[in-house]
Amino acid sequence: QIIIFGDNVILEDPIQSWPICDCLIAFYSSGYPLQKVKTYVALRKPFLVNELEPQHLLHDRTKVYERLEMYGIPIPNYALVNREYPYQELDYFVEHEDFVEILGKRFQKPFVEKPIDGDNHSIMIYYPSSAGGGMKELFRKVGNRSSEFHPEVRRVRRESSYIYEEFMPTGGTDVKVYTVGPDYAHAEARKSPVVDGVVMRNPDGKEVRYPVLLTPDEKQMARDVCNAFQQAVCGFDLLRFKGRSYVCDVNGWSFVKNSHKYYDDAACLLRKIILDAKAPHLSSTIPPNLPWKVNEPAQPSDGLTRQGSGIIGTFGQSEELRCVIAIIRHGDRTPKQKVKLKVTEEKLLNLMLKYNGGNTKAETKLKSAVQLQDLLDATRLLVPRASSGRESDSDAEDMEHADKLHQVKAVLEEGGHFSGIYRKAQLKPLKWVKASKPDGGGEFEHPVEALMVLKYGGVLTHAGRKQAEELGRYFRNNMYPGEGTGLLRLHSTYRHDLKIYSSDEGRVQMSAAAFAKGLLDLEGQLTPILVSLVSKESSMLDGLEDARPEMKVAKARLHDIIISEGKSVIRNGNSGSPWMVDGAGLPANASQLLPLLVQLTKKITSQVKLLAENEDEKLATSKYTVLPPYDQAKALGKTTIDAARIAAGLPCGSEGFLLMHARWKKLERDLYNERKDRYDVTQIPDIYDSCKYDLVHNGHLNLEGLPELFKVAQLLADGVIPNEYGINPKQKLKIGSKVCGPAVFFQ
Repeated sequence: QIIIFGDNVILEDPIQSWPICDCLIAFYSSGYPLQKVKTYVALRKPFLVNELEPQHLLHDRTKVYERLEMYGIPIPNYALVNREYPYQELDYFVEHEDFVEILGKRFQKPFVEKPIDGDNHSIMIYYPSSAGGGMKELFRKVGNRSSEFHPEVRRVRRESSYIYEEFMPTGGTDVKVYTVGPDYAHAEARKSPVVDGVVMRNPDGKEVRYPVLLTPDEKQMARDVCNAFQQAVCGFDLLRFKGRSYVCDVNGWSFVKNSHKYYDDAACLLRKIILDAKAPHLSSTIPPNLPWKVNEPAQPSDGLTRQGSGIIGTFGQSEELRCVIAIIRHGDRTPKQKVKLKVTEEKLLNLMLKYNGGNTKAETKLKSAVQLQDLLDATRLLVPRASSGRESDSDAEDMEHADKLHQVKAVLEEGGHFSGIYRKAQLKPLKWVKASKPDGGGEFEHPVEALMVLKYGGVLTHAGRKQAEELGRYFRNNMYPGEGTGLLRLHSTYRHDLKIYSSDEGRVQMSAAAFAKGLLDLEGQLTPILVSLVSKESSMLDGLEDARPEMKVAKARLHDIIISEGKSVIRNGNSGSPWMVDGAGLPANASQLLPLLVQLTKKITSQVKLLAENEDEKLATSKYTVLPPYDQAKALGKTTIDAARIAAGLPCGSEGFLLMHARWKKLERDLYNERKDRYDVTQIPDIYDSCKYDLVHNGHLNLEGLPELFKVAQLLADGVIPNEYGINPKQKLKIGSKVCGPAVFFQ
């Protein structure tokens, strides 16, 4: 006989009047009188399916982790910040831009912030500035949402006590495990809320989940969790990360949402558990199956059948597709830029020493927001307040130096804050003088000159994001035709071992995230997708360094072919195998096209210079309405053009006319050195990139001669670009094997 006590009995009636039972199923929730139930159990002594005493632990995340640790169950690396009152400042807790430090233990972003109160389901994930920054809030499902991304939030909460733990990318999938006694566990996978926060639901409105198989280690963890908390019926969350599994939450009494087989199994198991405890003489006489299931034929587990693309090979053996590998280039980007200048200013030299630990011989790399802000602050003090007077300066080198500092300042001021992954600076000491140590203990070498290199640009554009996302969607629909959501189901159940790797370049990482968004039919911003699904492998480009000596030789030979030997070398090649000659693919009149390329480049530079000067004048007047700074972080998820900037007659994206002029001026200067009468043909690809970018994104500026310049640059680039990686098949093979080897075989 099954008796449901009901709320009135539990809350209002004294325990002496409660029904007497042989077996009690009771589990704690908010408002539940746990102490009253304990008194009833002490009085009537029923058998408990789930023990009462450990249930209070489940509502304190700290106690849950402590109990898991006690039983040797793997959990994420974590630390506790315990406040006695809201906003209490704690000397052992320090927050920095990209990490928090708790009692000397450092947690780099991305990390997870959980309230200690287990009934508070507002969990935050904070992302590093290298991935765009921001925070994702996870919460109990509301409609079809389970999380929201906030790109502007970067600081952690201080209202209460929290657990901080390392974020574990799980491929966008969570595993929920449900036990019925220590010997039974049912596992289901669902789309993780950390990816895009959209809940996948079936036609009945239930969240879509797929059964998954547990490993032997995971089955042992299920047994251990069940025993550790003395909860026969129990649910917990698993994170699968780098070949291991970790328990990140224990929920106590939980049932599977929608599985007939699970409920049949649970009924039989609970019946046996109860009879073993209260009527063992009956337990052995009752069959393990439900009466109406005895004569049914065995059915394969739904969703657990092997999925294969079986075909019959030429020798009759059955063949199966084992894997699909794709190597994909990043999407449309802004031109890559670089500013080089020698600096002697004390502020910049001190900045170099500040971030290299005071090593006067070592170079310094500045990437983080704090470092770049320091560089901007120093540069602002060094840049002349106004441009007037620069033109009359008789020293051309001083003028160029001031212009470059002005360019550095403009680059660092892009976007209003350092939120992206597209700017980095290097300071390398070049000259030293001997100076006495402050304590009089001898001499040391003090740097007096350094080379500063600021790299920027190469940002994935709105068009690039759209290209990558559409390619992901196309890939899914064409590589897995007719399967509908088959790929998504296989990915969620871990039977499609999807891995996405990216180099550490920002445009490549964001292309990979956008591709994953289209491939897995995700929504929302790219930052959470990037952190959850894309593995950054900087070693993928290691081969490029190995190949640089051969590439340098190839470029030198390419220069000679274009400048010195011209079309005679090309025409004297093997006419039967034109691709075998050195420099194949170059236009026959390459040497004649170079002066035209220089002339047209100068024409564009002069037009952009006028636009930059006009912009300076407008900014100097208070009447000119300035658009708010371009926010790179908010732009990460956009796939549409910034109409407001276009309507205002400004360049697309974050580039102003000053930086646009600096881009074209550098191309003009590097392509042809008038004093030495020397061309640098390696600049041709960069000119081609700039032309293409401005034609696509800045066509509204109506730069005269740009289409003609693009045609000339394209003729030359179509020959130059393939030959930079080897000017003949033998050299191409040697360079290609060094570049591509790590990319293909780094696993």
